[in-house]
Amino acid sequence: MTEAAAIEHPLTPTLAKTANVLAKGALLLLLLFAVLHPDQANLRDKAAGMRAIGYPLMSFTVPVLWWVLWRHRISFPWLPDLLITITCFTDILGNRMDLYDTVVWFDDWMHFMNTGLLAAAFILLTLHRDVGFWRVLERALAFGASAAIAWEVAEYFAFISRSTEREFAYADTLGDLSLGTAGAVVAAVVLHGAWRRGHLLHPHPLT
Repeated sequence: MTEAAAIEHPLTPTLAKTANVLAKGALLLLLLFAVLHPDQANLRDKAAGMRAIGYPLMSFTVPVLWWVLWRHRISFPWLPDLLITITCFTDILGNRMDLYDTVVWFDDWMHFMNTGLLAAAFILLTLHRDVGFWRVLERALAFGASAAIAWEVAEYFAFISRSTEREFAYADTLGDLSLGTAGAVVAAVVLHGAWRRGHLLHPHPLT
């Protein structure tokens, strides 16, 4: 038995493991479909190629780093890894189902939810469970705001700068940044509350 197996917490959710594997597999299939058929995936002129490269990198960063650096020290962080994968999977699925163009509030919801999920994953990976709320909020805002800004910059240069949407880009960007920041705040509140109730305590953070 490896050291990692020995410290595997018995309450590690089987659901998170299963959902993580399924989400990663579905993400790769959707990305392949998007590259081969960008029109049917509703990703024509929406950086399908960049997503095909960036999303697998995001989704497999934690597994690779864990295997190389941390597998002998902590059990695999299934929940944070799942949260990261969900952000990539839901974006591709939303485009495939044409929700961005047919549901008025869907884009706003994605900025709020996905920034919150990424902030939650970062908190779970880097903070000890006994820290105070303001430390959690600080970490959430530092990561969440930075991630929201990085996404808006990438989105602008990837396709908005060359599309008719650039006329409304300023107002849209302000709204997206605000929603992303709000999502990060909600993530901090939810995670700190869960820790205080004795939930989500394992595995230990990577740092």
